[in-house]
Amino acid sequence: MATFSKVVPSGSTDGKGIKVAATGTAGTLFHTAIAGSVNIDEIWLYLFNSDTVARVVTVEFGGATAPDQNVILTVQSKAGLVCAIPGLILNNAATVKVFADATNVVTMTGFINRITA
Repeated sequence: MATFSKVVPSGSTDGKGIKVAATGTAGTLFHTAIAGSVNIDEIWLYLFNSDTVARVVTVEFGGATAPDQNVILTVQSKAGLVCAIPGLILNNAATVKVFADATNVVTMTGFINRITA
């Protein structure tokens, strides 16, 4: 029977938001998925833009090969938390990294639902 547990993204300290410092690939780390091919991590990633203008953000989901594994979105200024990754799954130590068109104005938050066999 599978077990579910909510865990802090590996790029976060104590569950706090992570400032996106990167402006190009490879992005700022949000999470490294669980190793192995049996267990999976369900990724929930939210973005907040504290700048006064909209920012273009790229999420490198599972790798950096554009456009295969990238999610690109515009995050409006002070629009609250914007869901960028709505529970998509990863394993095999794949990573989720993020970069934006300006440094340290976009913050990543979220959680991981770890599902183990």
